[in-house]
Amino acid sequence: MAPITIDPALFTEDAIAPETRATNERVEAILKEQPTIIELGPETVRATRGDGQGLLGKQPAHEMARWETASALGLDVPVRVFRPDGALRGVYLHIHGGGHVIGTADSQDQGLAMMAQGLRIGVVSVEYRLAPENRWPAPADDCEAAALWLAQGAAADLFGTDRLLIGGESAGAHLSAVTLLRLKHRHGLTPFSGANLVYGVYDMALTPSAKRWGDRNLIISGPIMAWFGEQLLPAAQFSQMDKRDPDLSPLYADVSGLCPALFTCGTLDPLIDDTLFMASRWTTAGNEAELAIYPGGIHAFNALPDLPIATAANLKMAQWLAEKLE
Repeated sequence: MAPITIDPALFTEDAIAPETRATNERVEAILKEQPTIIELGPETVRATRGDGQGLLGKQPAHEMARWETASALGLDVPVRVFRPDGALRGVYLHIHGGGHVIGTADSQDQGLAMMAQGLRIGVVSVEYRLAPENRWPAPADDCEAAALWLAQGAAADLFGTDRLLIGGESAGAHLSAVTLLRLKHRHGLTPFSGANLVYGVYDMALTPSAKRWGDRNLIISGPIMAWFGEQLLPAAQFSQMDKRDPDLSPLYADVSGLCPALFTCGTLDPLIDDTLFMASRWTTAGNEAELAIYPGGIHAFNALPDLPIATAANLKMAQWLAEKLE
């Protein structure tokens, strides 16, 4: 198992490609002209994205996709299922991002269908409950139930395989890590062969890069991150909660005995420290970990069209997942 290495040159201004810099400037300019989710509120942003508007709007529905129900732990959780024709190599449990407040299981149909077809896998995306209507631990409970449902027979029944992968972006990476830990510590299960953890938040008390980020809005900003946290963990209800509780913040958990993980992040993401710290904890706990850092990558950079580092990151993730199915 190779150790995690960090190349300081990746974090210099010179490492940022001109096309990446131009994309970042364009994104920042667009966002300066628009009200933030703090001003609009979650319902308005959900509706706008649901109509396909915005930088990260909902993708068109894919004909392969259908809804199923994951039933476990006394919960019935809607899941978006993608099953290509033919024999499959495994199943990817996908958990979407959106600060635990926005996003849906059917917002990435085109990308998830492409993943399913390209890797010859089934994909299950979790429609977990969102804040502020549903506070912690509702989102984690839903993801735990969906994972348990797959591990206890649904994967074999629906897809003809019990080989499992897990992953997600941003809040989805956070919930993926929480799910891995809950299955191990609550159920004695380690059913996943790999975890694809993309610019996740692993310390809900905030790492230094997140705390020090400030007002600059590159998809997320300091105020937006604080607002997301308040929706999930409102101070009036959670004033006594330790935000570094391991069940909430995986960075502080016992992460030994977990599956290999690929940690992906850009250097201009406020959550870069979360990725660097979590990857280090993962490998020092004896697990296999790989770190993929992209100079100038902002939050959600791999979802931006016509960006070379986005293409490179998505290809790397696909290749890594394929390796975990060999």
